[in-house]
Amino acid sequence: MRASFCLRFFVSLASCSLLGLIGLTSFSGCSHYQLGTSGHLAWNTIYVAPVQTKALIPQSQAILTTQIRTALANDGRVSLANAAADADVTLTVTIVNYQREVATVRTGDTGLARSFTVTLSVVATLRDNHTGKLLFEKRPIQAQRDVFTDSGLEQSEYQMLPILAELISGKVAHAVLDVW
Repeated sequence: MRASFCLRFFVSLASCSLLGLIGLTSFSGCSHYQLGTSGHLAWNTIYVAPVQTKALIPQSQAILTTQIRTALANDGRVSLANAAADADVTLTVTIVNYQREVATVRTGDTGLARSFTVTLSVVATLRDNHTGKLLFEKRPIQAQRDVFTDSGLEQSEYQMLPILAELISGKVAHAVLDVW
């Protein structure tokens, strides 16, 4: 009986040790994990100029400007300035194109579109306010989404604009904040 007790004790001790070893090695990869990026930017403040447009999209400038400012503010690595004179860099964004292409047609009438693929294209320029040097110029950025015309094309496109602006603003923020 004593040998059986000792055997069970050593088996349970070995399994606890094995489980402990597995637990330690499983979580050792997380010991150096760090939230966010460790890259440091060469500037601390950014001015986002009001978005300009060369495309006919009503009310798009205000929506896109707000989304870009929000994306940069949410990152936390830079502060937003209210004037170019108060900032280290200035970001200018221009909407250059908005287009829609027929993606699918209605089964009963192929002349009527059921959905469109809409594309919003912008160019972004980042300028160092202290040296006047262009950090990047007219970098093309675009976003695409499908719009379904079940509730009407105009209403569907109006509802899609904030979504396209959010996609563009995320890409603009990455272009500005990625350490290159």
